[in-house]
Amino acid sequence: MRAIYATDLSAASEAAIQNETCLECLGRIGVDTIHLVTVIPSNVHAGMPGMNFSERRKKGLRRYQNVMEDAGFDTETHVVRGTPHRRINGIAEAEKADMTIIGSRGQSPLDNRVIGSTARNLARTTVVPLLVNRIERSTDEPDVLREHLFQRVLYATDFSENAARAFDAFQYLRHATQVATLVHVESPKDATSEEEPSERLESLADTLSQWDIETSVEVRHGDPAEEILDVEASVTPTTTLVGSRGQSRMRRLLLGSVSEDIVARADGNVFLVPPPRTA
Repeated sequence: MRAIYATDLSAASEAAIQNETCLECLGRIGVDTIHLVTVIPSNVHAGMPGMNFSERRKKGLRRYQNVMEDAGFDTETHVVRGTPHRRINGIAEAEKADMTIIGSRGQSPLDNRVIGSTARNLARTTVVPLLVNRIERSTDEPDVLREHLFQRVLYATDFSENAARAFDAFQYLRHATQVATLVHVESPKDATSEEEPSERLESLADTLSQWDIETSVEVRHGDPAEEILDVEASVTPTTTLVGSRGQSRMRRLLLGSVSEDIVARADGNVFLVPPPRTA
């Protein structure tokens, strides 16, 4: 598997890259090649006094590259200029990446917290599954909030095609997952089904149990995002797995509201699986 690892070279971004448990989880799920990408935003000019952005970033990426290679990954580096989320998506497509990874908050004043804004924009436009890796905020030496990325997974489903696609990610996540919680939130807008939600969740749980994943199920009632976040708070998964809803042309401007809330407000990591890209 190929992964795009987007970094702004901030302390928060470095915390994710240097964390051995995160790298170990990536190896467990089959990632063997990592493309380290940093984007110099279009509004940062090379001629700004005292700012050799390109060379500084190349040097930073070489340090990260050594970390990745020491951990056993084949690694390539990319220093590019442009709109961060667009360039990251472009490299993901060009390299036929299987996922993109990004820290959830940057702390570099020179980069205007580019990771924070880029994470939001990637969540709306990503062309491959996106892992948003939560980093501590408001500290000079941040660390990841949840180690062992996929050890404990909260999977939220509305039983849609998009949610089913997200569940398919367990085909490779299972190699790093020990515990899973499956949740469905019923709302008045739900279409009626002959099969009870609990039965449908139990069917999914049976699949995971065949992979020796300890699984529990929950059916909630109310606002989907609020209930999913409440379950996250109670079971403290390392990662919440959700599918995003396609919006055809508007998808680049608006993410499904539930997925957007989860990406923005979850305490732990979020793994967002988008619909297939259409021409």
